[in-house]
Amino acid sequence: MTVEERHGTEACKQVDDGITRVFQLLGKRWTGPIVAVLTPGPAYFVDLRRAIPGISERMLSDRLTELASAGLVLREVDEGPPLRVSYRLTAAGAALEPAFAELKRWAQRHLPGVPGGGC
Repeated sequence: MTVEERHGTEACKQVDDGITRVFQLLGKRWTGPIVAVLTPGPAYFVDLRRAIPGISERMLSDRLTELASAGLVLREVDEGPPLRVSYRLTAAGAALEPAFAELKRWAQRHLPGVPGGGC
């Protein structure tokens, strides 16, 4: 009996469309850390840049634009002077907090070298 005979086509697993869409957005480099930094509340662009070591201004700008287009982040301009731009999570973005908290706990338990503490 072949594998195909033992397992009908229904047994073949496929990735859920929702999971695919989530990882197409949140799986991009830097996207997760940006959302994590914004979870406690709004942040100015410069503060986001400082909070995420290694990210370039261009990449931060690109990822924030993508997150805004997806409806997860809201860009707000403070007219100033000086002119400052802040970012905050929308209700949809804030709804990711429980998932991010669980991912953090999972990483602390299961990924070698991930510290248990932090701010």
